[in-house]
Amino acid sequence: ALLGCEPDEVIFTSCGTEGDNMAIRGAAEASSRNIRIITTRVEHPAVLGPCRHLKTQGHEVIELGVDGSGQMDLDEFRKVLGKEPAIVSVMWANNETGVIFPVPEIALISKEQSGVMHTDAVQVAGKIPIDVQKTPVDMLAISGHKLHAPKGIGALYIRKGTKVNTF
Repeated sequence: ALLGCEPDEVIFTSCGTEGDNMAIRGAAEASSRNIRIITTRVEHPAVLGPCRHLKTQGHEVIELGVDGSGQMDLDEFRKVLGKEPAIVSVMWANNETGVIFPVPEIALISKEQSGVMHTDAVQVAGKIPIDVQKTPVDMLAISGHKLHAPKGIGALYIRKGTKVNTF
């Protein structure tokens, strides 16, 4: 109910980091070839770590910068996204600055270009409304302790039909 999804679209994890890792690595592993991964330089280590690891495995990783107010340039994003399929991983809200990225718009742009969209929603879950029926993210990670659950609980939403290896 928190995400507006079906129960079989949720995998419980030990934390948000495990959800982020499963989404990014799983989407890359499900691809039949090396793929472009687009993220930002200001992501949490839970996202940057697997992205940078996949770069050592031959995947192309593009880390977009942000402007003085902490926002990414959507025109630059469109340009680097291009027409080839890609994995896009952008946090919904920055854990250090509090800047909220326009994830609904980023997800729409990604879908227009056949991208697989993941968002780390750890900082926004339970604080701002999330409805995956209205926001076309393919994968979304949350962490229980940010919602007053015990540490060691997280979840990864995976939209039906999204190609991702889970481990």
